[in-house]
Order: sequence, then structure tokens, then C-alpha cells
Amino acid sequence: MPKQTWIVAGVLSGIVLITVVLIAIRKQSVENARIQRALVEAQSAQEKQVSDLAALSNKLSEAEAAIADLKEENEHVTKTQHSLEDEMRKALESKDVTISELKGKLTVNILDRILFDSGEAELKPEGQRILEKIAGVLTQHTNRQIHVIGHTDDVPMRRKFPSNWELSTARATAAVRFLQERAGFDPRRLGALGYGEFHPIAPNTTVEGRAKNRRIEVVILPEELIAPTLTAEKSAPGE
Repeated sequence: MPKQTWIVAGVLSGIVLITVVLIAIRKQSVENARIQRALVEAQSAQEKQVSDLAALSNKLSEAEAAIADLKEENEHVTKTQHSLEDEMRKALESKDVTISELKGKLTVNILDRILFDSGEAELKPEGQRILEKIAGVLTQHTNRQIHVIGHTDDVPMRRKFPSNWELSTARATAAVRFLQERAGFDPRRLGALGYGEFHPIAPNTTVEGRAKNRRIEVVILPEELIAPTLTAEKSAPGE
């Protein structure tokens, strides 16, 4: 084979080799770029996970702090409510008065015979003294709302009032007016309701049962259960 032919063959082989090497390098560069992008994406995802974890940790800390605050507030409310209940029991030692507590509401149940004459809605002196004692305790707990609820037995009215609806409402209103006018309670913290004969606590088939059903309930609500509008009005500027 002539010498020139060997030279040409060698050059061609070199060109082919260089081409193969360049193609391999290009493929490797593409692969390296792909790997680099994947690494950047993985790093970005990891940084996002770390950021999300930090945010979640902050929210968890805030939730734990809120739970601790609620627990402390609940303990305070419970302690205050128990204190109010104890004070009320000491002030109202009477067989005609019972006191109960349920879900933050303190209820003073007063039989009508010490508050009103039969079929009447004018407070008796003894009834006024009972309400004065209740007012005396509540003056130390001014952040309470008071609902007075009148109840009757199922004996139809024959005289002054058209029905037991009117009688129960008139009695509740008389008690509320006494608390406002004589004891100086904020009227925005008071409410009067009449339930007539429709919420009995004993059968109306006996004298004793009817006597238990003729009653006034003084329901005392803590500040946490008071409508927000009342709280806002209480703290409004200029008051």
C-alpha cells in the first residue's frame, strides 16, 4: 500500500475517533446538565420541605400556646363559677331555693310561694329579700348576664291574667325590674322570659308536683357566654 494511502487512512481514523469522542463528550455534557438540574430541583424541594416544616412547627407552637391559654382561662372560669356558687349557697339558705350548675350556667330555682301570692305578679316582701340577697352576691360579679325565667303549673288562670303565659312573663318581668330599679343592675345584662306551664320539672298530677313547677329561675351566665354585642357595648368609648 502506498505511503500516502496510509496517511489518508490514519487521518480518517483520527477524524472518526475525534468525532466519537466529541459525541461522547456532548452526551456526557447533556447528562451532566440533566443531573445538575435534578440536583437543583431536589435541593429546592428540600429547602421547601424545610420551610414548610418550620412553618408547621410555628403553627404547632401557636396552637399549643392557644390551648394552654384556653386551659388557663377555663380553669379561671371554673374557679370563679364555683366561688359564685358557694357564695350564693351561703346567702340563700332556704328549703324553697335550690342552686344548680351546668356548663357554666348557674341556676337559682325559687319556688313561687316565697315570691308571689297565688295568681299574682307583685313581689312579696320575702321575695324581695331573696332577690336582694342574690343581688348582693352578684355585685361582686358584675360581668354576668342574668336571665329570669317564669314558670307555672298547668292550672288555668281564672282571674287577672288571660293565661299562664302572661302570668309567667309578668312574674319574670317583676323580678327583672326589681333587680334593675332597686338593685341597680345594668338593664343590658338582664332578660325576662315566660315559659308558662310548658317546662315542668315535676308531674302536675299532684299538689307537690304543681308546687315545684310554680317557680322562678334566675339563670346566671358567665362573661364567656354573653353575646359579643353586649360585651362590645359595655367596653364602648364614652361609657
